[in-house]
Amino acid sequence: MLKKEDVVVFDFDGTLSAKDSNMEFGKYCFRHSLRPWLFLPVIGVTALGRLFNPGGMWWRKNMRLFMTADMVKRFAPDFIKQHKRERFGWSKEQVATERKAGRKVILVSASPDYLVPYLVRDIRFDAVLCSRMDPKRPWKYNFLCWGVNKVYAMDEWAKQNKIIPHVVRSYSDSKSDMPMMEIADEQVWIDRKTGLRKHA
Repeated sequence: MLKKEDVVVFDFDGTLSAKDSNMEFGKYCFRHSLRPWLFLPVIGVTALGRLFNPGGMWWRKNMRLFMTADMVKRFAPDFIKQHKRERFGWSKEQVATERKAGRKVILVSASPDYLVPYLVRDIRFDAVLCSRMDPKRPWKYNFLCWGVNKVYAMDEWAKQNKIIPHVVRSYSDSKSDMPMMEIADEQVWIDRKTGLRKHA
């Protein structure tokens, strides 16, 4: 039998953290390896694709073609330690407040599974849903958790946990999260530069 649960949903990049973890990890790789520099021509051409199709998969994969499983293994741990400093100070306390009120709290992020779960390991989320990457080819998406796919990921989580979610509140900084925000009773928009709540 399905059980109704109040749920609160958080985005990560720009909402709980000041900088985009995926892009910042790419920059980190450029600072610590020569390999990404060899892919600059590909990255330059691919960037144009992003302008015409922001939700596209082609440019997302090609922007990361330089990424290898070994690079993730070597660079991710230190990057994660550094990037945790970019997290907004209110985030951990707010998650705890929502949980204390008896709500399930989930994080839904487009960033990859080799970063996000470790960036929020110290925060007690009931679930962390993010883009699932091919472990052997970390530039390749097995599932892109972006746009409406965030709602699909939440539906999958709810089905697995045999609950009917009532989304009380959603937090985000980006209009790309409108599918996630529209299913919530309350939309909390965050200024990605300051971490403060935007007021209509």
